[in-house]
Amino acid sequence: MKILYISPENTVNTLTLWKMAHEEMGNKCEFITLFKSRNNFDPGICLDLPLITSRSWYMFWRHKYYQLYRGSLGDYKQKDGYPPLWETNSKLEEYFIRFRDWIWKFYVEPAIKNNNLLDYDIYHFEWGLEFYRDCRFVERLINLDKAISCTYHGQDLRTRGVLKTLNDASQLNITSELDLMDKHPMMKYMFLPYDTNHFSKNIKVNDTIRICHAPTNRYYKGSETIIPICERLVKEKGVEFILIENKPFNETQKIKRTCDILIDQVHNRGGWGYGMNSVEALSMGICCVTELPPEYITFISDHPFINVDGDSLYNILSELITNKDKIIEHKKKSITWVNKYHNYINTSSVLYSYYKNLGWV
Repeated sequence: MKILYISPENTVNTLTLWKMAHEEMGNKCEFITLFKSRNNFDPGICLDLPLITSRSWYMFWRHKYYQLYRGSLGDYKQKDGYPPLWETNSKLEEYFIRFRDWIWKFYVEPAIKNNNLLDYDIYHFEWGLEFYRDCRFVERLINLDKAISCTYHGQDLRTRGVLKTLNDASQLNITSELDLMDKHPMMKYMFLPYDTNHFSKNIKVNDTIRICHAPTNRYYKGSETIIPICERLVKEKGVEFILIENKPFNETQKIKRTCDILIDQVHNRGGWGYGMNSVEALSMGICCVTELPPEYITFISDHPFINVDGDSLYNILSELITNKDKIIEHKKKSITWVNKYHNYINTSSVLYSYYKNLGWV
């Protein structure tokens, strides 16, 4: 069986893991990306397309543009719908998309031919996107009766919406974001895959407790609440606080491994609970602090997280840093839990059970 993943970028290296997982199952798997990742992960077959990037300047101006049509929240404003549908906000945007699709066809069509991209059996469209916004590639797959799946990671469904033609064709919709289960009538849940044995485990606690926060987006992570509280704890309790931001991926991982506590997020603005930031930390044996809504606590009742919100963060951290035994307890629980749910071998078993139910294997 041949499986192809199509994604804007290899954001947190999950495409590399999926390729490894499928190949370990005896199948062929490739992935193709539209542009290179900021973290320099393997881009697979990279088209290196113009007029798109995840660089900060692009995201800044996109947000400013959306503020003109969506109000002050701009790119952060969530859409209504079940599922929400993507549509352009203006004639200018419509013309830009058409122009971009025209430019892109000179990159995409040779790649389709040269890499035999129509010869696969199962197609995974990461972020619910294909090469073109008019879904002309998906229409070819429909005519060839191919198996089509979409994976949604958060803002793609919350603030952008599905592409109607692709959504109608998708027989399997997957997410690791629990809140997205309420935004699509045919959504399946699957934990984020990770090589949980990648790091050596360290359950010791530093003499001076080290707390870190590693936001990729300060608004989504509630950093304006987290940072002042941690700075206050440095002055009052003598802990170390490390803000990990705008650093290369390997350097970020190296710093995280030296820490005892990671604060993921509060306020749940960019999704509920936790994401890859915490999965990595749990795999290192770090005590993870985040805000879990009641729905998540019910869903993962055996979780290893220390649950906080913006109001309780200071008091809970103050208590935690005086109790090293509790930190060690959560470090141990983190390792056991992340191996149980997030190890890529376990998540691939879930994916193949979905395949089996659809008659794809």
